[in-house]
Amino acid sequence: MASDEAANKINYEVLGEAMQLLEVELDPGKTIIAEAGTMCYMEEDIQFEAKMGDGSKANQGFFGSLMQAGGRMLTGESIFITHFTNHGGSKKRVAFAAPFPGKIIPLDLTTVNGRIICQKDSFLCASHGTRLSVAFSKRLGAGFFGGNGFIMQRVEGDGMAFMHACGTIIKRELRGETLRVEAGCLVGFTDGIDFDIQRAGNLKSMVFGGEGLFLASLQGEGTVYMQSLPFNRMAERIVQHAPGKG
Repeated sequence: MASDEAANKINYEVLGEAMQLLEVELDPGKTIIAEAGTMCYMEEDIQFEAKMGDGSKANQGFFGSLMQAGGRMLTGESIFITHFTNHGGSKKRVAFAAPFPGKIIPLDLTTVNGRIICQKDSFLCASHGTRLSVAFSKRLGAGFFGGNGFIMQRVEGDGMAFMHACGTIIKRELRGETLRVEAGCLVGFTDGIDFDIQRAGNLKSMVFGGEGLFLASLQGEGTVYMQSLPFNRMAERIVQHAPGKG
């Protein structure tokens, strides 16, 4: 089991290969926050509570939590974050899995200047104290045509965060160059990356190329995470080949 004392002392283990599961070990009194509906199993003495807010601010109050929940509604996520706390006297484990097949990306936020911007549905769970908020694109074109929508999710803190993506995970380090990505294949990117949307090509390529009308353009210095099989692409193929209602 891997551990990282610098990242809020979370011990964790990623289980499986193609359809992975994350098992987290909590010390007594410790809490981890997770996306609603991702818990798979938990040991005795761990209790969970759905809250409107990530709990990163002790004195946030009801209206602060409500504002944060409203931001999550804009991303299409549940307004509630589930808090799992170990109320026992010894270490206990809780496990999480995303609702679609894929792989888990463990990320120590201290290694990325404490922040990452990611797809709205890629967040799985994180250390208590991690802040979740909406990230508005600076460019209008990215909002209307980006595939991920005008709003993405910002994850900030000094602990461990876990993202989930579909297919093979690709990690690219940019050193000033530009990378063009099919919008659905983009999982997240760190500070120093400028995100924009560009046309996929000329009119014929845009209409008949099969790659969509626009591509995500990422330029700068930082890390980009991508997935080889966006879930929406897989879902579209399943629907295409599903038998008719008759």
